[in-house]
Amino acid sequence: MLDGFIWKRVTYEKNLSMKEIESIFDTDTVRVRVMSLAPREAAEWHYHSKVTDDITCLAGAILVRMKEPNEEIQLTPGKRCQIQARRVHQLENLGDDEASYLLAQGMGKYDFNRVSE
Repeated sequence: MLDGFIWKRVTYEKNLSMKEIESIFDTDTVRVRVMSLAPREAAEWHYHSKVTDDITCLAGAILVRMKEPNEEIQLTPGKRCQIQARRVHQLENLGDDEASYLLAQGMGKYDFNRVSE
């Protein structure tokens, strides 16, 4: 364990809109995870009150949709985007195979606020 950090080896948890989550490390203000979406699966529209999402595509093709202003960014392996706190967004796997991405979230307390379309 690093001073102030809790290092987690590979652990998995289930989430309603994601196929699986691999937690790399998690503190009170920073989370880093590898996440995957099943073929053609889309996450729920949501936002985070205090954390910024930094998303880097690892495999597949992922469409990142954001509101206010409306924007779409297609990510392929190695491409990344950043979503500021309080911005409503959704991720969708565009392919017929599982897609995965590295998600770094910080700096602040994590929350997940669902938004209807």
